[in-house]
Amino acid sequence: MLGMLAAVCLAGRTARATVFLAKDEALALAFPDGDRVEERVVILTDAQKAEVEQRARAPLESQLWTIHVGWKGGAVQGYAVIDSHIVRTLPETFMVVVDPDCRFRRVDVLAFHEPPAYQPPDRWIAQFQGRALDDDLKIGAGIQGITGATLSAQAMTAGVRRALALVAEAKALAHAGCF
Repeated sequence: MLGMLAAVCLAGRTARATVFLAKDEALALAFPDGDRVEERVVILTDAQKAEVEQRARAPLESQLWTIHVGWKGGAVQGYAVIDSHIVRTLPETFMVVVDPDCRFRRVDVLAFHEPPAYQPPDRWIAQFQGRALDDDLKIGAGIQGITGATLSAQAMTAGVRRALALVAEAKALAHAGCF
């Protein structure tokens, strides 16, 4: 009986889950004119993790990250970071695309398991366009909140900040020959 109850509860939780894009579909949107996308694995030291967290003003769940680098010819077209985290009680996964100059280009929600009403709308996401990692990239400053979806707005803003900080750290590692 207990097993059946658990199965019913889990079925109810997954019934709300929406998967929008697979990783390869999202990367095709991120770099539509690119020749190739390379996966670069970054393993942050404790000090690098602390630096990224400080710059992002958001915690990192892991020191292991994959940054997807989009290329066209010999030029970098941008970077993509896939971020998964808990919004309220359930996970969200999205991909943040960053320009070569470390400015936000786009975000694509890959999966959202909270109720659809909590998902940030495209017009809200548009606030991030062209932004760099600075003091205005936070809710209440340059980013307006979402009434009724505060946790979703905070989670996405933190994820965008994490991606921008990770790409900046990876570019610094590249200059040192480590990325």
